[in-house]
Amino acid sequence: MSPAQSRAARGMLGWSEADLAGRVGLAEQDVKDFESGANDPASGQIEALRSALMSAGIVFHEGRENGVSLRAKGGDEGTRLSSLTTENDH
Repeated sequence: MSPAQSRAARGMLGWSEADLAGRVGLAEQDVKDFESGANDPASGQIEALRSALMSAGIVFHEGRENGVSLRAKGGDEGTRLSSLTTENDH
């Protein structure tokens, strides 16, 4: 997880640095330092932050383009375009 992914994930969830830190037992300053690039925390701390964000519904995208998205609650994707009919198009 990159610092930018962490910031974006928190933004999607409406969490502050303190909110995220409190969920994993770190100091707020640890999260601030990681997200600003001022500190390179142990991989276990980064994994704990990532795990907390994933538990709240964040999906991390790695590869050619790194990013984050928010998983739909309840797994309901809605109606796919190819399945729309005149009865379910509202």
